[in-house]
Amino acid sequence: MAAKLNTSLPLEYQSEQSRMNILGFWIFLGAEIVLFASLFGVYSVLSGRTAGGPGLQDIIMVEGVMIQTVLLLISSFTCGIAIYEMRRNNVKGLVTWLIITLLLGAGFLYMEISEFIHYVHLGATMQTSAFLSSFFTLLGTHGLHVTFGIVWATMLIIQLVKRGLTPVTARKVFIIGLYWHFLDVVWIFIFTFVYLKGVVM
Repeated sequence: MAAKLNTSLPLEYQSEQSRMNILGFWIFLGAEIVLFASLFGVYSVLSGRTAGGPGLQDIIMVEGVMIQTVLLLISSFTCGIAIYEMRRNNVKGLVTWLIITLLLGAGFLYMEISEFIHYVHLGATMQTSAFLSSFFTLLGTHGLHVTFGIVWATMLIIQLVKRGLTPVTARKVFIIGLYWHFLDVVWIFIFTFVYLKGVVM
């Protein structure tokens, strides 16, 4: 028996299964908040323990961090446009803006990897101090999440091209949108409490 659709709702919310999946993903994001809160807590405790090694002020690439921030903020905006195009039932526009979002995300990852390589060349590795260990763990975890998001969205784009916009693909697009915005919010906290605080202090 086919699932009953409520056509008065946005496409991604029209089936009971989709509504349950979206609710489940919100719960998953709650667990992710706990994960990153724990990493921020560890970083906060260890941020001053440099063991005589370099601190953030000694190694930070200000220009690179600013570019990363701009790329991720713009990608969050383009992801929002993709959702808007989905609501307009414009598959071409949806796919186009998703691709732009992924390219911006890939640019962010490239800059972050370049930043890490720069730090390693300066002798700042995870083994150097407790501070750097917590620093690389926090940023690396976020970077891995961005990588997963890019792979996930790429697979979704392939589904959209093959199947078009359905309640199922619309639900998946909406969920990846939530995930991407979450990563953007986490980065704002990283930028504020790691980089900005590290430079000012």
